[in-house]
Amino acid sequence: MQKRGNIVSYTAEELAAMRRRGEGRTDWAKVDATTPEEVERQAAEDGDIRPEGWEETAIMGLPPRKEAVNLRIDADVLEWFRRTGRGYQTRINNVLRAFVESRRHMARS
Repeated sequence: MQKRGNIVSYTAEELAAMRRRGEGRTDWAKVDATTPEEVERQAAEDGDIRPEGWEETAIMGLPPRKEAVNLRIDADVLEWFRRTGRGYQTRINNVLRAFVESRRHMARS
């Protein structure tokens, strides 16, 4: 196990050993007893939150590297994203990426 700040990393072998010892909060017996049909039923109840055409914008492999920038954003827009909680900068990036991809798609058409 490696620890950096609040982040803890485990190898696959360490995770397997923890599971054998029964460590963690997951009810693996319940998971193992769940049929594929039950999983499909639960997924259908959750509804599909993915936007139309999401497959075309999925990034396979490692995501592009990020670059630190100084960016001026309208205060109300920034406040709205901050109210959404942790990860708001990632959500801003995702909105910008969706815009760029839509423009790329339009340029190819």
